[in-house]
Amino acid sequence: MSTQRASVPSAATPQGAGRYAPSPSGELHLGNLRTALVAWLFARSSGRRFLVRVEDLDRARDAGTADAQLADLRALGIDWDSEPVLQTSRGDAHETAIAQLSQAGLVYECTCTRKDILAAPTAPHAPPGAYPGTCRDLTEAERDAARARIAPRLPALRLRAPAGVTRLGFDDLLLGHVEGDIDDLVLRRGDGTVAYNLAVVVDDAAMGIDQIVRGDDLASSTPRQILLQRLLGLPTPPAVSYAHVPLVLGPTGARLAKRDGAVTLTDLGAAGLSASTVLGMLAESLGLATPGECVTAAQLVTRFDPATMPREPWVWRPASA
Repeated sequence: MSTQRASVPSAATPQGAGRYAPSPSGELHLGNLRTALVAWLFARSSGRRFLVRVEDLDRARDAGTADAQLADLRALGIDWDSEPVLQTSRGDAHETAIAQLSQAGLVYECTCTRKDILAAPTAPHAPPGAYPGTCRDLTEAERDAARARIAPRLPALRLRAPAGVTRLGFDDLLLGHVEGDIDDLVLRRGDGTVAYNLAVVVDDAAMGIDQIVRGDDLASSTPRQILLQRLLGLPTPPAVSYAHVPLVLGPTGARLAKRDGAVTLTDLGAAGLSASTVLGMLAESLGLATPGECVTAAQLVTRFDPATMPREPWVWRPASA
């Protein structure tokens, strides 16, 4: 598979790499920063390189936000070993992967809307929202009619999951054994944007990533990504390891969001909390520091042990809550 080798580190680097891959959709909040710190600690404590990829495929995202996110990471003491990669620079590699799957007869057009999918009958025991295969086996005449019906919108492209593959499992360093459902996932949306599951698989392999640490809300996507790795001939577990980090929750027990008040470095700074203080709070939440202790990111590397990582979400309760 062709890739833009000039813009990413070589996949042949012996020690492997971990990564953090933020989407530039807004400032990083405490949950994002905590996951980034854990990913960095996993990589640095295991002698891996640490890389950053800006997942900017969504056209609503901008480089200014990405710059601010990178500045926040630096403020906590998180560093990386190569220039951050923009996912939008990887378009040729994404299209090459889709072409490879298409040549193997594993891609088909889909004209269904989200409403169509939710309204369609699904196979017994299929998870809610699973694609029911509406467009999977249409004749060419039926496909022509479907294209005409949605014009000028273009069809999406879906993966034709191999027969008999409905679930896949993997061993997670934090969650233990995880299994997830497989359906005919989208590879490229009708607006031409490559889907997250395809892009992340192609880009991780090209960057030599063999340790993927991210929020546990993405654990359910991993079986689909492992299937794509297999179909594209890319490294799969155990050559690639996964660790899905418990999320940070707000005072109400819901996933942390900006509605919970000062949850970004900017807002916390305005409230009188320095980046080093925030790092100490994050370290305390991971069992790596005592309350109020002043620590550096480098010190945390020597204290970090995946076996002692909390397996439950951290509930953020600001002083005013």
